[in-house]
Amino acid sequence: MGKFVITKRANGEFQFNLKAGNGQTILTSEGYTTKAACLNGIESVKTNSQDDSKFDKKESSNGKPYFNLKASNGQIIGASEMYESTAARDNGVESVKTNAPDATTDDQTA
Repeated sequence: MGKFVITKRANGEFQFNLKAGNGQTILTSEGYTTKAACLNGIESVKTNSQDDSKFDKKESSNGKPYFNLKASNGQIIGASEMYESTAARDNGVESVKTNAPDATTDDQTA
């Protein structure tokens, strides 16, 4: 089972990583000014990860595939790592869809 890990950045902002059952980070959030906003972001990932249309599959300027997960308002709520192939990126999308809905939350800022 996956888990959301909440950490605090050097600048004081909160962020979360969604980790798969094997511990690999599969989605990283933006920085949030409050923990409450960060928790709302996690809930948004849980909901929006179940809608294929919310995954924006892209390719970086150096040709590496990646994806963003967007909320219904179009805002990016999470970004993937850079992958070596589109197949690996697509597996990453599937991993987010599988792990996010029932993921636990590990708040490492408490």
